[in-house]
Amino acid sequence: MSFKISIKKSAQKELAKLPVEEYERIRDDIRALGENPRPPGSKKLKGREGWRIRAGDYRVIFEIDETGKTITVLHVGARKDIYK
Repeated sequence: MSFKISIKKSAQKELAKLPVEEYERIRDDIRALGENPRPPGSKKLKGREGWRIRAGDYRVIFEIDETGKTITVLHVGARKDIYK
């Protein structure tokens, strides 16, 4: 059961600003969401819609649409800034 992945334009800009090494790791983590939308370590967010995964010091915030089989990446950023 694979999911289609879409990345919001704002998240694409956030990804583009990352160092190359971090970008490649996060890119691979996002691709893996297509096969497993709730990987080990993912958590449902409190106080807002969505889920998050950890990628080192960075976080990926995303939503899962079970009926449409899509994952939408909303934000990518450093842990200290992502939840503001």
